[in-house]
Amino acid sequence: MDGLDFSIERLGECRIPSPMAGVPFVSDGEHVLYHSRLEHVEDCLRRGEAPPVFETAGPRDKIYFDPSKLKCGMVTCGGLCPGLNDVIRAIVMSLTYHYGVDTIFGFRYGFEGLSPRHGHTPLELTPDVVKDIHKEGGTVLGSSRGPQDVGEMVDTLERMNVRLLFTIGGDGALKGARAIVEEIGRRGLKIGVVGIPKTIDNDISLVEQSFGFDTAVGESRTAIYSAHTEAEGARNGVGLVKLMGRYSGFIAAFSSLAHNDVNFCLVPEVPFSLEAFLEALRRRLETRGHAVIVVGEGAGQDLLAAQGEQDASGNVLLGDIGAFLRDRIKAHFSRAGVDVGLKYIDPSYTIRSVPANPKDSAYCLLLGHNAAHAGLAGRTNMLVGYWKHRYTHVPIPLAVSGRKQIDPGGRLWSDVISCTGQPRDLR
Repeated sequence: MDGLDFSIERLGECRIPSPMAGVPFVSDGEHVLYHSRLEHVEDCLRRGEAPPVFETAGPRDKIYFDPSKLKCGMVTCGGLCPGLNDVIRAIVMSLTYHYGVDTIFGFRYGFEGLSPRHGHTPLELTPDVVKDIHKEGGTVLGSSRGPQDVGEMVDTLERMNVRLLFTIGGDGALKGARAIVEEIGRRGLKIGVVGIPKTIDNDISLVEQSFGFDTAVGESRTAIYSAHTEAEGARNGVGLVKLMGRYSGFIAAFSSLAHNDVNFCLVPEVPFSLEAFLEALRRRLETRGHAVIVVGEGAGQDLLAAQGEQDASGNVLLGDIGAFLRDRIKAHFSRAGVDVGLKYIDPSYTIRSVPANPKDSAYCLLLGHNAAHAGLAGRTNMLVGYWKHRYTHVPIPLAVSGRKQIDPGGRLWSDVISCTGQPRDLR
């Protein structure tokens, strides 16, 4: 990330005193280092370059918008994720009680709600409407995938006099937010767009952790525990669990560390061959009599006859690696004359639809508050991030420039190998 521009776009100068009182304000000169290792910082300084830094999130003593005249909107996009309602509630409560904003629209079913052709009536969000929604999974606004006409969406913002839009979503939603910002710029409008990183896969670049991920890892416990119990209770028992993780295997990796009954962890970033995996599984069953396998949904896609079709967000539709491994394991040991008791568990939709756990709820609250602070201070084309235990402002163009993935040569994957005991190379 050396040499990249982490600066945040602003709509204009902040001249209005913040209505918040008795809080420690953040100055515009406060930053969070991108690098965590001293040698990387020293290397930048030796080259005569300033080390890359994030703008620190938090309330400013001067704000850009007059809260008494401000109308805000928000959307939730993409798949469901624990904590969506927590973030909605946090933004509404902060806008209302910290700043005195009276009008907040929730646009239904993602970006569809900003396109008149779908006929979705916005939901006016007030503290009374959102007071209990954090106790429920899903999103009170509904969600959808796929792009909408950018011109129509900005027309809606203009027509309704919405000058601050919050987009809660992952990579697709952030790219949509960037397109909205670009159209706003072409029209010369003063409308802010602030993102909140939502992806259960934890794959957004420059964000240490996206909300919902911690809950997903915790909720995987039941599936892995059940798989282990079933495997131990059978001769040559195999428990196979498929977890979410389209391109990034963080849920599978951290679940394997958190619930260390796992003997094989397969993730999208680390290729494997069916032959090498089945041979390693055979050795495991011969020596220990049972095995637990956790596989991320995007793992082993090169082994499947995928059709290359795409969903509404442009994501390639994945083949079912869980069902594939289930069938191949059974067939392989059947040919070898070995009875295997295999149980396959796919808890994906159960996990993503539950309410957030306490840690994620607190995280969502502070993401929402910091999004409100950033928006009122005139920041735009950015998302609220979290880096080195500090909340940050991240330019959307940088966040969507790449996908965060497990480094097969890095510490995390080395820890997974050490924990599971699986061969380092299964190719």
